[in-house]
Amino acid sequence: MELWIWILVACAVAYATKLAGYFVPGKLLKSPRMTRVAGTMTIGLLASLTVVNATAAGQSVVLDARLGALAVAAVALWLRAPFLVVVLSGAAAAAGLRMLGWS
Repeated sequence: MELWIWILVACAVAYATKLAGYFVPGKLLKSPRMTRVAGTMTIGLLASLTVVNATAAGQSVVLDARLGALAVAAVALWLRAPFLVVVLSGAAAAAGLRMLGWS
């Protein structure tokens, strides 16, 4: 029963957060500063999710082929490679590291 209470609390918080968005003045949302902040937050959230997925296994931190693939993909991005090249280089790095025994 305790799990259902937490689920209902999470639903209420999510609903309240969405409802609070309707009370934000439109003038604030149209400012260039808010547009920059929203874009930066999106990038930060995506980066944090990527790092968590690359280093977590259950409730522990692991260093395996996913981290090597992430490093190779980051270098490809830094070199301004096209997105398909970034994805393929990351996948090739993961496959190569797994062949070498880095599960």
